[in-house]
Amino acid sequence: MLYRFEDFVLDINRRELRRGDSLIAIEPQVFDLLVFLIRTRERVVSRDDLLAAVWQGRIVSEATLNSRVNSARAAIGDNGGDQRLIKTLPRKGIRFVGAVQEELDSRPEAVEAMLENIKPRMADPDGPAIAVLPFTNMSGDPEQDYFADGIAEDIITIHLQGQSRRRAPRRSRAWRGLCAGR
Repeated sequence: MLYRFEDFVLDINRRELRRGDSLIAIEPQVFDLLVFLIRTRERVVSRDDLLAAVWQGRIVSEATLNSRVNSARAAIGDNGGDQRLIKTLPRKGIRFVGAVQEELDSRPEAVEAMLENIKPRMADPDGPAIAVLPFTNMSGDPEQDYFADGIAEDIITIHLQGQSRRRAPRRSRAWRGLCAGR
Protein backbone atom coordinates (compact mmCIF):
# COMPACT_ATOMS: atom_id res chain seq x y z
CA MET A 1 0.00 0.00 0.00
CA LEU A 2 1.21 3.49 -0.84
CA TYR A 3 0.01 6.62 0.93
CA ARG A 4 0.61 9.87 -0.95
CA PHE A 5 0.37 13.25 0.76
CA GLU A 6 1.84 16.56 -0.37
CA ASP A 7 5.03 15.45 -2.18
CA PHE A 8 5.60 12.44 0.11
CA VAL A 9 5.03 8.73 -0.49
CA LEU A 10 4.80 6.35 2.44
CA ASP A 11 5.43 2.82 1.14
CA ILE A 12 4.16 0.27 3.65
CA ASN A 13 5.64 -2.82 1.97
CA ARG A 14 9.13 -1.36 1.65
CA ARG A 15 8.84 0.56 4.94
CA GLU A 16 10.07 3.69 3.21
CA LEU A 17 9.20 7.35 3.32
CA ARG A 18 10.09 9.29 0.16
CA ARG A 19 9.90 12.94 -0.74
CA GLY A 20 10.00 13.12 -4.50
CA ASP A 21 12.90 10.83 -5.47
CA SER A 22 14.69 11.19 -2.13
CA LEU A 23 14.54 8.52 0.55
CA ILE A 24 14.03 9.98 4.03
CA ALA A 25 15.76 8.18 6.89
CA ILE A 26 13.20 7.37 9.55
CA GLU A 27 13.37 5.25 12.71
CA PRO A 28 11.14 2.14 12.80
CA GLN A 29 8.94 3.44 15.64
CA VAL A 30 8.56 6.79 13.91
CA PHE A 31 7.58 4.97 10.71
CA ASP A 32 5.01 2.88 12.63
CA LEU A 33 3.66 6.02 14.30
CA LEU A 34 3.27 7.76 10.96
CA VAL A 35 1.55 4.72 9.42
CA PHE A 36 -0.84 4.50 12.37
CA LEU A 37 -1.69 8.21 12.21
CA ILE A 38 -2.34 8.07 8.46
CA ARG A 39 -4.46 4.91 8.71
CA THR A 40 -6.57 6.46 11.50
CA ARG A 41 -6.65 9.97 10.04
CA GLU A 42 -10.45 10.15 10.22
CA ARG A 43 -10.30 10.44 14.01
CA VAL A 44 -8.29 11.84 16.89
CA VAL A 45 -6.08 9.15 18.44
CA SER A 46 -5.35 9.17 22.14
CA ARG A 47 -2.07 8.51 23.89
CA ASP A 48 -3.44 5.07 24.83
CA ASP A 49 -4.24 4.33 21.16
CA LEU A 50 -0.66 5.20 20.20
CA LEU A 51 0.83 3.10 22.99
CA ALA A 52 -1.28 0.11 22.00
CA ALA A 53 -0.53 0.38 18.28
CA VAL A 54 3.11 1.49 18.18
CA TRP A 55 4.49 0.22 21.48
CA GLN A 56 2.17 -2.81 21.90
CA GLY A 57 1.00 -1.52 25.28
CA ARG A 58 4.47 -1.13 26.83
CA ILE A 59 4.84 1.71 29.30
CA VAL A 60 6.50 4.66 27.61
CA SER A 61 7.29 8.06 29.08
CA GLU A 62 5.56 11.19 27.88
CA ALA A 63 8.97 12.47 26.72
CA THR A 64 9.49 9.40 24.50
CA LEU A 65 6.05 9.72 22.98
CA ASN A 66 6.55 13.45 22.32
CA SER A 67 9.99 12.77 20.86
CA ARG A 68 8.58 10.25 18.34
CA VAL A 69 5.74 12.59 17.37
CA ASN A 70 8.25 15.43 16.85
CA SER A 71 10.47 13.11 14.79
CA ALA A 72 7.48 12.14 12.63
CA ARG A 73 6.67 15.81 12.13
CA ALA A 74 10.27 16.61 11.22
CA ALA A 75 10.42 13.73 8.72
CA ILE A 76 7.44 15.14 6.81
CA GLY A 77 8.49 18.78 7.06
CA ASP A 78 6.02 19.70 9.78
CA ASN A 79 6.60 21.12 13.24
CA GLY A 80 4.76 21.64 16.52
CA GLY A 81 4.10 25.29 15.69
CA ASP A 82 2.55 24.94 12.23
CA GLN A 83 0.98 21.51 12.66
CA ARG A 84 -0.13 21.44 9.05
CA LEU A 85 -0.05 17.61 8.81
CA ILE A 86 0.05 16.27 12.38
CA LYS A 87 -2.18 18.26 14.66
CA THR A 88 -2.21 18.07 18.46
CA LEU A 89 -5.55 18.55 20.15
CA PRO A 90 -4.80 19.37 23.81
CA ARG A 91 -6.12 16.80 26.29
CA LYS A 92 -7.61 14.80 23.38
CA GLY A 93 -4.79 13.36 21.27
CA ILE A 94 -3.30 13.83 17.83
CA ARG A 95 -4.55 13.48 14.29
CA PHE A 96 -3.08 13.37 10.80
CA VAL A 97 -4.93 16.16 8.97
CA GLY A 98 -3.21 16.18 5.56
CA ALA A 99 -4.97 15.08 2.38
CA VAL A 100 -3.96 11.48 1.62
CA GLN A 101 -4.35 9.40 -1.51
CA GLU A 102 -4.18 5.63 -1.08
CA GLU A 103 -2.79 3.50 -3.89
CA LEU A 104 -2.24 -0.18 -4.25
CA ASP A 105 1.39 -0.92 -4.96
CA SER A 106 1.47 -2.66 -8.35
CA ARG A 107 5.03 -3.97 -8.18
CA PRO A 108 5.00 -7.80 -8.50
CA GLU A 109 6.55 -8.38 -5.07
CA ALA A 110 4.01 -6.04 -3.46
CA VAL A 111 1.11 -7.82 -5.15
CA GLU A 112 2.51 -11.17 -4.01
CA ALA A 113 2.83 -9.90 -0.42
CA MET A 114 -0.75 -8.59 -0.53
CA LEU A 115 -2.08 -11.91 -1.85
CA GLU A 116 -0.17 -13.78 0.85
CA ASN A 117 -1.94 -11.66 3.49
CA ILE A 118 -5.42 -12.43 2.17
CA LYS A 119 -4.98 -16.17 1.53
CA PRO A 120 -7.22 -18.23 3.75
CA ARG A 121 -5.12 -19.89 6.38
CA MET A 122 -5.76 -23.15 8.15
CA ALA A 123 -6.25 -22.91 11.87
CA ASP A 124 -3.03 -23.30 13.80
CA PRO A 125 -3.27 -26.66 15.56
CA ASP A 126 -1.10 -25.30 18.35
CA GLY A 127 -2.93 -21.98 18.51
CA PRO A 128 -5.47 -20.76 21.05
CA ALA A 129 -7.81 -23.27 22.61
CA ILE A 130 -10.78 -22.90 24.90
CA ALA A 131 -11.65 -25.03 27.88
CA VAL A 132 -15.07 -24.78 29.46
CA LEU A 133 -14.99 -26.43 32.83
CA PRO A 134 -18.01 -28.52 33.74
CA PHE A 135 -20.72 -27.27 35.99
CA THR A 136 -21.27 -29.08 39.26
CA ASN A 137 -24.56 -30.78 39.89
CA MET A 138 -25.36 -29.28 43.30
CA SER A 139 -28.73 -31.02 43.60
CA GLY A 140 -27.11 -34.20 44.90
CA ASP A 141 -29.19 -36.21 42.42
CA PRO A 142 -26.88 -38.09 40.01
CA GLU A 143 -29.75 -38.25 37.52
CA GLN A 144 -29.33 -34.47 37.01
CA ASP A 145 -25.68 -34.71 35.87
CA TYR A 146 -26.84 -34.50 32.25
CA PHE A 147 -28.11 -30.98 32.91
CA ALA A 148 -24.70 -29.74 34.13
CA ASP A 149 -23.03 -31.40 31.12
CA GLY A 150 -25.53 -29.81 28.76
CA ILE A 151 -24.82 -26.28 29.99
CA ALA A 152 -21.08 -26.69 29.36
CA GLU A 153 -21.74 -28.14 25.89
CA ASP A 154 -24.09 -25.25 25.01
CA ILE A 155 -21.47 -22.68 26.03
CA ILE A 156 -18.85 -24.41 23.89
CA THR A 157 -21.20 -24.66 20.92
CA ILE A 158 -22.26 -21.00 21.10
CA HIS A 159 -18.70 -19.77 21.50
CA LEU A 160 -17.27 -21.81 18.64
CA GLN A 161 -19.98 -21.15 16.06
CA GLY A 162 -18.29 -19.80 12.96
CA GLN A 163 -14.83 -20.01 14.49
CA SER A 164 -12.03 -22.47 13.95
CA ARG A 165 -10.65 -22.77 17.46
CA ARG A 166 -9.52 -25.87 19.19
CA ARG A 167 -11.30 -27.08 22.21
CA ALA A 168 -9.83 -29.02 25.08
CA PRO A 169 -11.11 -32.61 24.98
CA ARG A 170 -13.73 -33.54 27.50
CA ARG A 171 -13.77 -36.98 29.04
CA SER A 172 -17.20 -37.01 30.65
CA ARG A 173 -17.24 -38.05 34.31
CA ALA A 174 -13.50 -38.78 34.58
CA TRP A 175 -12.66 -35.29 33.32
CA ARG A 176 -15.26 -33.72 35.60
CA GLY A 177 -13.86 -35.61 38.60
CA LEU A 178 -10.32 -34.45 37.80
CA CYS A 179 -11.40 -30.82 37.50
CA ALA A 180 -13.40 -30.96 40.70
CA GLY A 181 -10.42 -32.41 42.56
CA ARG A 182 -12.26 -35.63 43.45
